[in-house]
Amino acid sequence: MQPTVTPTPRRRLRLWPKRRLWKIVTSIALVLVLLLLTSSGTGYYLISKSLPVVEGTLKLHGLDKPVTVWRDDHGVPHIEATDEHDLYLAQGYVTAQDRMFQMDLSRRQASGELSEVVGEKALSRDKFFRTFGLRRAAEASLSAYSQEAKQVLDWYAQGVNAYIAQAKADSSLPIEFTLLGYQPRDWSAVDSLTIGKYMAFDLGGHWQEQAFHYDLAQHLSSEKALDLFPSYPVDAPTIIQAMKDHPLDVGPLLAEAVKPNPFNGSNNWVVSGSKTASGKPLLANDPHLSLNTPSIWYETNLKAPTLNVSGVIFAGIPGIILGHNDHIAWGVTNVGPDVQDLYMEKRNPANENEFEYQGKWEPAQVIHEEIKVKDAAAVPYDVRITRHGPIISEFANDKNSDTVLSMKWTALQPSSELEAVQRFAKATNWEEFKQALTYFQTPAQNFVFASQDGTIAYRANGLIPIRTKGDASTPVPGWTGEYEWQGFIPWEELPTTVNPPSGYIATANNKVVGDDYKYHLSNVWAQPYREKEISQTLAGKSGLTAEDMQKLQFDPTNLQAKEFLPILTGAVQKQKDKLRDIDLAALKVLFDWDARDTLDAGGSLVYNLWESELPNVLFKPELSEETMALFEDKAGTVDHLIRNAANGKPGPWVQEKGGLDAVALTSFQRAVDRAVELQGKDASKWNWGDFHQVPFHHPLAAVKPLDLLFDPAKTPVPGSKVTVEAAGWDTTNGEVNHGGAWRTVVDLSNLTQTYNVVGPGQSGHLLSPWYDDQVKDWTTGGYHVTSTDPKVYQQKAKQLTLTP
Repeated sequence: MQPTVTPTPRRRLRLWPKRRLWKIVTSIALVLVLLLLTSSGTGYYLISKSLPVVEGTLKLHGLDKPVTVWRDDHGVPHIEATDEHDLYLAQGYVTAQDRMFQMDLSRRQASGELSEVVGEKALSRDKFFRTFGLRRAAEASLSAYSQEAKQVLDWYAQGVNAYIAQAKADSSLPIEFTLLGYQPRDWSAVDSLTIGKYMAFDLGGHWQEQAFHYDLAQHLSSEKALDLFPSYPVDAPTIIQAMKDHPLDVGPLLAEAVKPNPFNGSNNWVVSGSKTASGKPLLANDPHLSLNTPSIWYETNLKAPTLNVSGVIFAGIPGIILGHNDHIAWGVTNVGPDVQDLYMEKRNPANENEFEYQGKWEPAQVIHEEIKVKDAAAVPYDVRITRHGPIISEFANDKNSDTVLSMKWTALQPSSELEAVQRFAKATNWEEFKQALTYFQTPAQNFVFASQDGTIAYRANGLIPIRTKGDASTPVPGWTGEYEWQGFIPWEELPTTVNPPSGYIATANNKVVGDDYKYHLSNVWAQPYREKEISQTLAGKSGLTAEDMQKLQFDPTNLQAKEFLPILTGAVQKQKDKLRDIDLAALKVLFDWDARDTLDAGGSLVYNLWESELPNVLFKPELSEETMALFEDKAGTVDHLIRNAANGKPGPWVQEKGGLDAVALTSFQRAVDRAVELQGKDASKWNWGDFHQVPFHHPLAAVKPLDLLFDPAKTPVPGSKVTVEAAGWDTTNGEVNHGGAWRTVVDLSNLTQTYNVVGPGQSGHLLSPWYDDQVKDWTTGGYHVTSTDPKVYQQKAKQLTLTP
């Protein structure tokens, strides 16, 4: 039985701003030919036909009782149901209405199935994800869930499938499916779990840093290689020699691997009532991930007799992963622990599927994959899995090597994160929330917590391995048995803080334990500047309000510049005879700058271009572009090298480039030349905003001229990679591609309303008024209020009733 639509009028489209209207009209004209080639009818009709029904009544197969969906002014659905079955079924349906193409692309990418719809250009990426085995891990994880959690996954999938069936029946799938010429298959519980595993991949575990060190050891002197290590390995001579003795061409791996953004992370903090105006805690969170259209986050309010929870979720997953209920609020940042280890494996020359372990040849598990490719024959692909994990060094190279790299990773084990998500929604205090965290194994996250009873708390939660030997900084021999995992840090001993005397807790991917913590967490931490600015602000104030938290989330203060500008400009000024007139003008711009990455700041442009040139001067041509792409801790390492050189301890990289003065001058003049190229010779007119802009690229934007149709207009945005207002950018063109797509502030004195922004907007549909309506707020520090009080959100909302 197919879901049917009663003959109620489709809602009227809200009038768009002039720039949106112009863009839509001109873009439709440009792509009309493509649309006519792939389907019948006019372009506008095809696009508008797939607009979600958000008013009236829909019959939805599978419901037991009516469900009401109220979409507020910003497209946030408030879903009211009489039981959890109907609630999660409706969540699946409503999310698919707004995000079906994103959901399908997400599961395809994580499963290694993109080639089936986009062709051979995605084949290497598909091989990579087939090798990593996110979908295999999701399938293995399903049995780890309780019957109740499995039901939630199934109910959600039923809702998604109701949408798919309806959209296929009336030819109203999103236009992206028409352009690519395919239709989505049915949704399953494993699809949701696979997307969850992809988020574990995106938040990483430092395998690429280990591969980077392996490449260094094979091509550089030990001194130069170790100078780029975050710390000196305990058995450095032994492990460096082992990597030299077992060389491997990791070039294809370096070039083709899908690498998470090294700045993936977040800010979160919580403040106790002793420091707030209301006397109740405040909580703030802004997770930093890629910035795209539509947003990675989908804001939702779920209401049933058993729960009332509001916040965000990844499209394709049931529940709310970050947010609040009627009693508590929580947020996360990435711990970034070492949860991935690369093992050097010796292959049997007589059998490509056997590898040595303690003097014997062990057979690897071989999984025969078939990758479907659009407009081409399917490609057979074998994945080999040793006792340590899948061999990842050969996905981009058909040539078998005597030495390979396998990867052991916590996320490849069965895990139950979405069970934890269901339990978060119903927790009423810290002890209940903490108990829910026992189900959250990967990725390891810094959770901050606040409750109406006044409790604030922090916990670094997840599976973090204990190693028999080694410190996770390099690949290790897999054949000796010396480098196995002994288990995981005991749950009771994970870093935890409750109601600290300081009255606040803040994390920003910084080092979260002292040197006296007895377990190893990580070799790589984020640069400390965001956490320092947050902590300094919170420590120095009392009577804090939600507005203060919003201002702090949008703080563009660049503490890195405050540390390094005196060092770098001092080094440049020593060489006045080498300075050009434009260099002197650029120095004046820097001296007049307040070290805040604001839109009108010329100093911000010069400084950030300067910082981007430092690694080029220090490491090229010795390190190739492919090798540099795996240099996960590049930013922190450059800081370390410059800091050491300024303290009279230049390492070989600085020395070989002529010393700190030469490095500073060369990189400065390159930055100045770039600024001239970008904005002319009048340094007084240089500014950050003309260069540093966010495009919120759509997945199809890579196909010109579809970018004109699907991408929101580029918009200037303050901040940078190291500011609390995180706005990571592409050094080649200034495009902001990374940051807090969702920001939230929760005042525990009134949990019926929170302050939020989702960039660029809630909907994935081009013609929706909620497609990019939050870009202005996102780029200017604005927020909307999301209420969980029906008397408030029902006033101006669009009402859709789903009936059995």
